[in-house]
Amino acid sequence: MASSANVLENLIPSLYMALDTVSRELVGFIPAVARDSRAARAAIGQTIFFPVAPAATAFTIAPDRYRTDTGNQTIGNNSLAITESRACPIRWQGEESMQMNSPGGVGVAALKVDQYAQAMRTLVNEIEADLAGLYVNASRGVIPNDTSLFKTNLADAANVRKVLADNGAPMSDLQLVVDTGTGAALRTLTNLNSVADSGNDSMLRQGVLLNIHGMAIRESAQVITPAVGTEADGTTSTDNKAIGDTTIALANAGTGTVVIGDMVTIANTGDTTTQYVSNTLITPNVASGTLSINKPGLIKAITADTLAIAVYKSSPRCLAFDRNAILLATRNPALPEGGDSASERTTITDPRSGLSFDVAVYKEYHQTAVEISIAWGVKALKSEHIAILAG
Repeated sequence: MASSANVLENLIPSLYMALDTVSRELVGFIPAVARDSRAARAAIGQTIFFPVAPAATAFTIAPDRYRTDTGNQTIGNNSLAITESRACPIRWQGEESMQMNSPGGVGVAALKVDQYAQAMRTLVNEIEADLAGLYVNASRGVIPNDTSLFKTNLADAANVRKVLADNGAPMSDLQLVVDTGTGAALRTLTNLNSVADSGNDSMLRQGVLLNIHGMAIRESAQVITPAVGTEADGTTSTDNKAIGDTTIALANAGTGTVVIGDMVTIANTGDTTTQYVSNTLITPNVASGTLSINKPGLIKAITADTLAIAVYKSSPRCLAFDRNAILLATRNPALPEGGDSASERTTITDPRSGLSFDVAVYKEYHQTAVEISIAWGVKALKSEHIAILAG
């Protein structure tokens, strides 16, 4: 069979066999985040704006002839852009097809299934990694209740849920995406493997992580373990800071760096363990720098001088969040008016992740190329509704 017979109709069975393989990869972020079709209309680099209502201001009611002249608000906005348009090409020449289909050969059809699976796996993992990278936008972090996450109980899930609850996140659609090591720790907990205690056999028989404390627990192979800053001996300055402040001046002391996404503690009286998340790079050293943290900012006012700051170690950054706090927009890559040179084109959708891939066939001189592609953009819409669970 020459590659010229490699028309789209013949590809469909192989594509869906490959899709079935890909759908079983450890993809946790993609099905956990919100999707919005409005952003899919944007071209690469074009920004789509979303309205954001401000916090409400209350007033004391006092009877009068006329209603108090209040209620005007300045509506803010957030934005998202389609930033990536990526493709994986698969090319077969006629002589190669003949060789693979000859007696003793493995067969072109079998090889193509593997090639399609690897192409879609590559694109899925890139999108998953982009979503995992949004840990830098989290409001605060939580470190293990014991020496490692979920060592003996579910306290770590309860603690990260508390951060979201304290920040006012909706409790109806919480997600927790963990790395495979943390997933393994969850699976070893006796009460989850016991049908009597957990209420069903999904953990024991099917290997599906459960809904714990109202959070849907998912695993991802792309949870990030970032390099962290090298800060040492850094302290705050004498500036007083109120609850909610997001910038803290540092004293003329200390060495090293604080990088974006670092979890930082401040040795503040009555609050020495809160892990704030940095959103600025402080380099070459922390002396006289300014530490900027994500919203909602400080949860306890700073009134003392020269409080020590410390950066938490490098470890997997699992994420807990309300579904609508993170947005993923995907679409097929844009085509010029009138189309391109593809002889055939279709879209296939993974029913588990919800991702749709563009599949195009390009018949060339004595060879055929199949291109699997997708365009996407990601955005953390609300830091207050995202929290890190660090290993």
